[in-house]
This record gives sequence, C-alpha cells and structure tokens, in this order.
Amino acid sequence: MRIFKKKDIKPHKEIQIKKEIKKTTKEESLWIRCSFCNEVLYRKEVERNLQVCLKCNYHFPIPVEKRISLIFDKNSFTELYTNVEPIDFLKFKDTKPYKERLLEAKQATGRRDALVCGKGRIEGTEVYAALFDFSFMGGSLGSVVGEKVTRILEDGRRDRVPVIIFCASGGARMQEGIISLMQMAKVTGAIYRLKSSAIPYLTVLTDPTLGGVTASIGLLGDIVLAEPRAMVGFAGPRVIKETIKEELPEGFQRAEYLFERGMVDRIVERKEMKRELGRILSVIL
Repeated sequence: MRIFKKKDIKPHKEIQIKKEIKKTTKEESLWIRCSFCNEVLYRKEVERNLQVCLKCNYHFPIPVEKRISLIFDKNSFTELYTNVEPIDFLKFKDTKPYKERLLEAKQATGRRDALVCGKGRIEGTEVYAALFDFSFMGGSLGSVVGEKVTRILEDGRRDRVPVIIFCASGGARMQEGIISLMQMAKVTGAIYRLKSSAIPYLTVLTDPTLGGVTASIGLLGDIVLAEPRAMVGFAGPRVIKETIKEELPEGFQRAEYLFERGMVDRIVERKEMKRELGRILSVIL
C-alpha cells in the first residue's frame, strides 16, 4: 500500500523547473556552461542569480540594458549621443568588408556602435556613465567609441559631475587601423583633464576587459572596481604564454590576481555593485 502520493514528495523546486522546461522553445538551450569552472548549469537558475555561476561565482557578461536596470535608480538613465555612428573610411576588408560587419552588428544589437553613454542617478547621486556592449564587435575601441568616451568625460568636467565607465572589450578595432589606436591617446587626454579639474573618475572592469581599453580607460580610474573572475589585461593569456613559452601563474589576469597586486582597488559582486558605487560617491563628493 502506498503511503505517499507522488505529488506529496516532489520538491517545489523540481515542479518549477519542469514547468520552465515546458515553456522553453526548441531554439533556446536549457543549459549553459560556465567559461571559468566548466560546470554545466541550468540556464534559468543562472538568470535568477543575476547571470552569476552558482558554483564558482564567475560573473557572465550581461546586456547593457540589464546592467543599467541593476545600477541606476529607476527611470533615471537618459541615453546621450545616439546620432553618432562609424563609417568605413579605410574601405577595410578581412574575410568580409568592414561595412558588412558593421551592418551585421547593428542588426544584431539594435545600436550604432559598441558604447552606450548617458546621464543618470545612482543611489540619488547624479553621474555621467558609459557602458561597453561586448556583443557589438567585441566592444572594440574605434573612432566612434573614442569620441563618445571623450564627450562623456568632457561633459562631466563641464558640469562637475562624476564619470563612471563600465568596461567590456577585446581592445582596439583593427578594421579602423591607426585611427583606432589614436583613440587611446584621445581618451587619456580627456581623463587627464577631468582629473585635473578634481572630478571623480571611476571604472568598473567586467569580463573581459583587454587591450587598449584596459590601458587607456579601465586602469586609469581614481577608483577601479572589478567583478569577480573578470579577465583584465592587455594581451590575452594565450598570446602571452605562446610568446614567452612559459606556464603562467594560476589565476593570471583575473580580477583577483590584479587585486592582490594593487591594480584593482576592490572586487565587487554584481548584486552589491549599485550599493558600493553609491557608498563611494557619497564619500568622495
């Protein structure tokens, strides 16, 4: 004789997961693999955890819109410089024309380039902010990204408002050649002018932050924060390993490695980032 019915012993969590499985379309994968610990995770669980691995605390990249909703006070963020977009002035072509790559990126992301700039409030404090979109050509630093970063820094200096930049980039945009590399000097000069006016400049390094963006934007903040496990560096670890022909230290170029060596001021989890930024702003202003 059965004492318990099946529904009496089935955990609520299992019921919820089965309901979600039924709702999932065939095109959407139910599972996601953590790129840090290689664990296979149930996608919905990761989403409920703010796109953070439940096993190793690796912070997955998130869309710009999601980060805005997590960081800024509700309905306070207003996007700026939306009419600026890149052109193929070099007529560059690798496996496909740059013009074609731009068109594909625009159609896939719905934006004109790899940076979203705006003005908003964090815990009541007004700030200018720029957020890299890695899904647009790897968040690469090109002429338009450099121009928009410079504008947000100059506006912050003019209005005496702090500037925060959320970095996520593979580095300079090779399709724009030397013009892309020139943006490093351009934005560094704007950062110097902002600092010379005693206006706070903060950066948040997310996975990945590499190349010219690390050198000219990411590590120049008055205060440099990073998400856990974020890869931060100039050349990637694979390139460095192949160049020097040596094994690299464990955790090399991860946020924790940089924190131990004084290149990052603090590692902050995604769920705490808004509160931490608000606390820092309240202290330094």
